[in-house]
Order: sequence, then C-alpha cells, then structure tokens
Amino acid sequence: MAKRVFVIVLDSCGCGALPDAAKFGDEGTHTLRSCAETGNLNIPNLTAMGLFNIDGIGCGTPVGQPAAAYGKCAERSAGKDTTTGHWEIAGLISDTPMKTYPDGFPQEVLDRLKKATGREILCNLPYSGTEVIRDYGRQHLETGALIVYTSADSVLQIAAHEDVIPVPELYQICEQAREIMQGEFAVGRIIARPFVGTYPDFTRTANRHDYSVSPFAPTALDLIEQAGKQVISVGKIRDIFNGQGITEGNRTVSNDDGMGKTIQIAARDFEGLCFVNLVEFDSAYGHRRNIPGYTQALNTFDAQLGALLPQLRDDDLLILTADHGCDPAAHGTDHTREYIPLIVWGRSVRPVNLGTRRGFSDIGQTVCEALGVDATSLAGESFLQQIL
Repeated sequence: MAKRVFVIVLDSCGCGALPDAAKFGDEGTHTLRSCAETGNLNIPNLTAMGLFNIDGIGCGTPVGQPAAAYGKCAERSAGKDTTTGHWEIAGLISDTPMKTYPDGFPQEVLDRLKKATGREILCNLPYSGTEVIRDYGRQHLETGALIVYTSADSVLQIAAHEDVIPVPELYQICEQAREIMQGEFAVGRIIARPFVGTYPDFTRTANRHDYSVSPFAPTALDLIEQAGKQVISVGKIRDIFNGQGITEGNRTVSNDDGMGKTIQIAARDFEGLCFVNLVEFDSAYGHRRNIPGYTQALNTFDAQLGALLPQLRDDDLLILTADHGCDPAAHGTDHTREYIPLIVWGRSVRPVNLGTRRGFSDIGQTVCEALGVDATSLAGESFLQQIL
C-alpha cells in the first residue's frame, strides 16, 4: 500500500485513434506520433519507462527493459473532452455526451446572459480562442460587449480585455453564466478567457478560470477525502471537479509552474493523492496545431520528470497519463478521440505490460486500492496487483 500517489495528466497527449474515432471525425489521429515524426522528440525518461513499448504505439523506439509498467487506456465515456476524461479517470463513466452548440447558443441563453450582466454579446459561434479575440477584440474595446463563443467541446467561453472588464468582474460574469447554463442548457464548463494588448496584437493571459458542473456522483477523489486522506490538486483539476473531493488546490499559469509546484509538493509529507493537470499541451499546442511547440513541451516535461523522480519516496506511486487527444497534425482545432498512455513508476513497481485497459477508470481504481480506500462503487478494474 502506498502512502502517496501522484497522477500527472499530460492534457491531450493521446497515443492513437480509438476504434470508434471515425464517428468523431478523428480516424488516423495520433498526438504522440505527430510529435515523434518531427525527429526532434527527445524524451529519454519517458522512453526508458516504456512509453514506446506500449502495444500498437506505432512510433518511437521501444527499450529492452522498461523501467516502469506501461500500457494504454480506451475511453468508455461518450466524448473526448476534458471534463469527461478526468471524471472517467476518477471512476465515473459518462454514457451521454455533454451538450455542445455547433451553431452557437440559443437566443434564450443570450437574453438571460445580457439581462444578468447588462452587456451586449459578440460572436456566439464556435471559434478558435486566439482568432476570436483578433476578430472581435476591437469591437469589444469599443462597446464593452462580451465575446461569447464555444468549440466542439461542451463549453461556453467568455473573452474580455482586462482593461475593459477586470478579471474579478469577468469571473463574476462567468458565475452568472454557470447559473444560466444548467438543466436543458447545461454545458460541461464555463471558461473565463481574459486578454490584454492593443489591436491587432491581443494576447490571452494566465487568468483563465473554469467553472465546471459538479460530478453527477461521488468520484475517487471524494472517497479518498472521506477516508481522511488528502487530495491535492495542481492546475485546473479543482475546476474540473468543481472543488468536489479536493482538500487543497494549487492554481498554475503554465506547465513549468505546474511541474514546479508538483516537485515542491513531493518534498512535503502528506498521505493521499496529488492530482496534476498540465494544460499547455492542449491549450497552447494541441488546439493551435503547433507540432514543434507540442514536441518541445514534451521534451521540457521529460527533463522536469527527471527532476521529480529523485523526490519520490520508496513507497510512492507515480502515474503518467492523459485525458483525450488533441493531435496537432489533425484538421480543425478540436480534441481527437484517442487512447491515452499509461505509465506507472515506483521503486516497488514491476515493469510489466499492462496491455490495453478497457477504461480510464482503471486508474482511479488503482489509486484507491494503493491508498487502501474502498472504491467498489466506482467503475474500473485495478491493476495494482499486476505491478507490485
């Protein structure tokens, strides 16, 4: 049994299209392979752990004796978004996909948002986050109207210049939007998207904030907390679970900040789970279809992983994974329906091939069993006994 478990989600780092990817328009996608094919991927720690030994990975060079247990997980939930992926990791299967708005939000939603905020609305279309501020930013500066947009995910996003709508006010507006987007209009997340700069050189800031719906049932996080252990979140984990089951939240402004905070937490004495999300793989490189940037971000993470490993104790468990794909070589700008990698490292871990897991929820089951927490109420099958 472990005293501490670290789960690090490389947000969007999928490892190959799922069998049903064609239903999502994602046939042939492979986030990791797109980075490997640049010839510039340099991830010696992940390689040594067995990342390229995963069954059917189709890229990279496997090693003779992996230093960790390795495998991949299929997604059982109906979706390919952040909330669904993380909830499944924590033991909840979402049988119904969260509602999306490919044609924009209905007039009733816009009217209620205008009444609640006293501001007009611009855009109301699916849009790239960087392009929407370029195309509507000047009009927003002139009018103070909210830039409201969505994507292929179940999200309502509100962009505003920090000089026009200060960040605390934007957060309040998003809380009002969260109240509106319930029931028949419910979306997985409301996202505040502050930006700065002058036209046409606008830049999004690190003051993003997500307002999620609460999980529809208790998750592994709740069970761990109820067992009297800590659940420490790093990055947007707290937002994704709407604070449910979190005992300590640590916000981050970048992958570097996230790994820095994780290394600091590893130096502390605690009992429970440290759950980390590194969002820039997705937000800065995947959605923007920036293959060189994604590749370099993986290289940087691998070096930081090398700094984290010596901080881990003999009975610690480290799980590296993802929540969906976002192939930077794919068409469009949206997530891709992919397997997620599964790397499990620890000084007491046997470097076995975990094969293809039926669901992301095997991770949550394993975390709970490692911490001595009963998770029979959750989906998934623990692989702990295979690796110890």
